[in-house]
Amino acid sequence: MGRDFLALPLEDYLDELARETRIPGAGPAAALTAAAAAALVAMAARFSRGSWAEATTTVAQAESLRRRATRLALDDANALDEFLAARETPVDPRPEARDFHLGRTLARAADVPLAIGETACDVALLAQYVADRGEPEVRADAAAAALLAHAATRAAAHLVEVNLGAAQEDERVRRAHDLATTAGDAAARATAPA
Repeated sequence: MGRDFLALPLEDYLDELARETRIPGAGPAAALTAAAAAALVAMAARFSRGSWAEATTTVAQAESLRRRATRLALDDANALDEFLAARETPVDPRPEARDFHLGRTLARAADVPLAIGETACDVALLAQYVADRGEPEVRADAAAAALLAHAATRAAAHLVEVNLGAAQEDERVRRAHDLATTAGDAAARATAPA
């Protein structure tokens, strides 16, 4: 896939995202949004350690979600890279074999955004949990994390739907939209007046 965009300084990563190329693209951006939301959840939980017995466990959960979302950013870029390479360089001259290979790479390109949506939904739910139980001083941070995670979940659902294209009846499309709904509910609860 070229250079590891996760190792870049922030401004360079944003430049990489803005280049006239499809990679890294929307999937990694959604995953890194979920990772940023998880980092905010971890911060809010850490801030709440003095008054909340479950804060340390919640920090560990948030950090685990952040690591998973970061890994998924690379996985998504790699899946898209594989699909684009398969589309441009047929491994088999027979049309049916080429279509089968493209279908497999495109299915993987839908599976990774679904995993991003699952992770982002988990972040939204954890953010709502912290908004309800953490220190009131960081409630706004936890609520903002829930909103960011919801946005990442919606973006991932859109990518699943687009990547599966004609397969709208595919269970993954329904699952992705259900995750976005769940994340949206969590964000609404997190941002509701206390």
